[in-house]
Amino acid sequence: MKILVQRSKYSSVSVNNKIVGEIPFGLVLLVSFTYGDTEKEIDYLVDKVINLRIFDDEAGVMNKSLLDVGGSILSISQFTLYADTKKGRRPSYINALKGEESSKLYDLFNKKIKEKNIFIATGIFGADMQVSILNDGPATFMLESR
Repeated sequence: MKILVQRSKYSSVSVNNKIVGEIPFGLVLLVSFTYGDTEKEIDYLVDKVINLRIFDDEAGVMNKSLLDVGGSILSISQFTLYADTKKGRRPSYINALKGEESSKLYDLFNKKIKEKNIFIATGIFGADMQVSILNDGPATFMLESR
């Protein structure tokens, strides 16, 4: 499991020119799964994301978590995080978990964040989405479960 985490001042996701999810500030998560991912990887990364100290404290030091600042999450499914670009010029997605299995894990991931009393907005799994991110910093981090 991989998550690209971006600190955001405002973000939204649209499908067919209609906003389907938005947050005022917090984190944008681009979420991807691979073969062998289970609830164990989800639990690990949910805890990591919500407790990652990447927001500024009063001294301007990244020392506060999403929980500390009361931020929200915009979660977007992003199978291309598992693209393999080592050979040729066309990415291979052989390592990205396919359709229904990935969708179930993505739904579970979002449910577990919601259970932590964090506002979470999402895109639509498998849809052609347009994501607008006002990246704060910019501050972007790659998290992996393995």
